[in-house]
Amino acid sequence: MALFSNFYPTRYLDSAYDIAYEKLFCDGYRGIIFDVDNTLVEHGAPIDDRAQALFERLHELGYETCILSNNKEDRVKPLADAANSIYVSKAAKPNPKNYIKAMELMGTDADNTFFVGDQIFTDVWGANKAHIRSYLVKPIAKHEEIQIVLKRYLESVILYFYQRKH
Repeated sequence: MALFSNFYPTRYLDSAYDIAYEKLFCDGYRGIIFDVDNTLVEHGAPIDDRAQALFERLHELGYETCILSNNKEDRVKPLADAANSIYVSKAAKPNPKNYIKAMELMGTDADNTFFVGDQIFTDVWGANKAHIRSYLVKPIAKHEEIQIVLKRYLESVILYFYQRKH
């Protein structure tokens, strides 16, 4: 349905850890903006070894990274520090303003940056409004706050139409 196309991700995958980052680098991408909670780690959890290894690999490839989160700085800064990444907290996603700020901080632009997140109505919609490629991944944790659970039901409708189109 065309009505939902503003919410469609560029790609929909099982995990942020399944993305072909090497291929995207070869295709000219240089910046990655990540959501953190339920995208890289469970909601509220610290950066784990798997996430740290991913960021090390990405930086070795030559990527700039930025964690973009609606959480407060006291949640985001320790995660970003552990991942050796820049960050923007209290991002007000889906407002595209801080997606653009993230690209400015990384020295990238909409043509060579992509976004990775687990929610359609904040992460993907904001990336689409900022005109950058978006990767929607399935949430890591199965147990979520009630307001997120309600959004997931609405997301399932959009994903139904997305998957019929792709």
